Amino acid sequence: MLMERPRGTKILIVDDEEKIRQILGAILSGEGYEVDAAADGIEALEKGETFRPDILIVDLQMPRMDGIETIVRFKERFPRSAAIILTAHGSIESAVQAIKRGAYDYLTKPFDNDQLLMVVRRAVELVRLSGELERLKEKLEPYRGLDAIMGGGGLMQETREQIRKLAGTDATVLIQGESGTGKELAARAIHAESRRSGKPLVIVDCAAIPDLLVESSFFGHEKGAFTDAHELRAGAFEEADGGSVFLDEIGELPTGAQAKLLRILQEREFTRVGSSKSIRVDVRVIAATNKDLDARVNEGTFREDLFYRLNVLKLRMPPLREHAGDIPLYARHFIRKYREVFGTRVADVSDGALRMLSSRTWKGNIRELENAVQRAMLGAPGDMLQPADFGFLADSAGRTGRWDPALGLEACIRKLSEQTEREIILETLNQKGWNRTEAAKDLKISRKTLFNKMQQFGLDREKNE
Repeated sequence: MLMERPRGTKILIVDDEEKIRQILGAILSGEGYEVDAAADGIEALEKGETFRPDILIVDLQMPRMDGIETIVRFKERFPRSAAIILTAHGSIESAVQAIKRGAYDYLTKPFDNDQLLMVVRRAVELVRLSGELERLKEKLEPYRGLDAIMGGGGLMQETREQIRKLAGTDATVLIQGESGTGKELAARAIHAESRRSGKPLVIVDCAAIPDLLVESSFFGHEKGAFTDAHELRAGAFEEADGGSVFLDEIGELPTGAQAKLLRILQEREFTRVGSSKSIRVDVRVIAATNKDLDARVNEGTFREDLFYRLNVLKLRMPPLREHAGDIPLYARHFIRKYREVFGTRVADVSDGALRMLSSRTWKGNIRELENAVQRAMLGAPGDMLQPADFGFLADSAGRTGRWDPALGLEACIRKLSEQTEREIILETLNQKGWNRTEAAKDLKISRKTLFNKMQQFGLDREKNE
């Protein structure tokens, strides 16, 4: 697919050879780009202040300042630009180093004109998409940071204030709360309000990673480290350098991986799988769990020393039943959020439906309420959600029993389907001795999906064996 060239795209050529600057300038100007040139990195930084290029084409070997340093310093001032390294001294090592330090791509002299133009077009497309992403982020700003932690009551106001205080520190945070209470939103808010907000927040779902891949997911691996390691890959902690790592469902982390995690919390360094070289990182750790880690420590399934390392600062996300007065606020928020996405006429929810929703015990908390509103919106015939639109919630705890035919045939069929799904999952778990990995494999779903289904249907080994 051909990529369109945005009008007014500016390219700055940085090379100490005047002939190269002239050749590149002629090629790119002929394609309609606005071009300027500099003889070295220092001159490039000076010209950048007024020219503001979208693309930087930089020679690797230059006097006064080499190409990699030029790119690093240039991107500090102009982070939305894309850089291409051009050099006669091409090697895999220098290419990798250049890309690690911020280059988009790498070309060697003598260059092929068509290849050069293709790389430039791709870099232009990258800059365009990055700009669109920034604009989308601005639109979604109300759903980020503290604004995403909604609630009009005193309890959620206290929670927001606690998050604000936690964001002002750099210590490890342990977020505790039932499934669906918004632990990930809280982690995102802590990162967004912190000094690290300009750096990555890398999310790791500890419940969804196969045991054998936990170490690779955390710390990365070298090419050939194991059978499927076809290339070098950075892990979560390396990707998050300067930012934060969010370890969701930390209570599900296998004991073997807990020792590895403890080391990086203590020393802030690690080694990739298949390597002997230590890598130091500056990362803040935010962890979350819906488990009682104190009990797990007593059971011997969670390391006590790791628990104390994680439990430096604590945040409790309250269950929805403790702030049920916020249910109308949440319901209307979800309607606004999904109305355009679903292309539905639904614009509000009736008082009767709100009374029904507010009187219900939400075991899945805000996430379950959100799912219920989405489902009701998809099936609602009018522009306002009514109690009948939530008929699928009747006796949805998963126990087989009688239902009210007045709810309608579709609602009864949905209920029967959910009951059947619960029974299949429960039977599989019992057959596999409640080994989630084996049960998920038989059911042909991920461990995370199985975990969510267990939460949805209230499946717990102690209560269901």
